Amino acid sequence: MAFKIKRIYEAAGPDDGLRVLVDRIWPRGVKKTDAHLDHWMKEVAPSTDLRLWFGHAPARFAEFGQRYEAELAGNPAIAELRKLGRGTPVSLLYAARDPEVNHAQVLLAVLRGKTA
Repeated sequence: MAFKIKRIYEAAGPDDGLRVLVDRIWPRGVKKTDAHLDHWMKEVAPSTDLRLWFGHAPARFAEFGQRYEAELAGNPAIAELRKLGRGTPVSLLYAARDPEVNHAQVLLAVLRGKTA
């Protein structure tokens, strides 16, 4: 399984493979026709309560990661993502500004079996 993360604001590329948006809310300023999505998996994104609590605050990222991993435990969307990734690269698209402090980093670690 070859998963990677990429901001949705970056241009689609030939090495993206399947492009899967993993945000619960549609990204600002992105036209659906320009997103070049194969799937939009809202159900794999953090819950609204968790997302609002986190607020992309770097000081909360470690605890956010633990809480988000707990939400993902048993989430059938994880199995769905893994199934999509069999034999093809998958780009997990996110809209957050910070490339290091965002839910896609946690999701990628979970998919790769590297949890806290």
